[in-house]
Amino acid sequence: MLPEERFKALVDGFAASPGVNVPGEPGRHGFGSSALKVNGSIFAMISDGKLVLKLPRDRVTTLIGTGAGTPFDAGKGRPMKEWLTVTGDDEVSWLALAREALDFVGSAHH
Repeated sequence: MLPEERFKALVDGFAASPGVNVPGEPGRHGFGSSALKVNGSIFAMISDGKLVLKLPRDRVTTLIGTGAGTPFDAGKGRPMKEWLTVTGDDEVSWLALAREALDFVGSAHH
């Protein structure tokens, strides 16, 4: 399964969650237009064929340490501390980590 297809499956899985905005809504373009958002904030997106998630900084550090992901930099030359590029591409870890990202972003901005 291609990463984009797997991401679409993730999107479909989260579409019914409260407060979640899925990609492809009319009038959405540019950065984040293909991202999953909760309450208007991105929590998961595809970048260069890889899943990128917003997670707590210490969780990102831990996941990088275990080899589950690498730092994400949005082309600015320095990693963004709360963003992780997931290196594994099995659906189970994608779903589990995306759920974690949803919980983090959904609860952090209230």
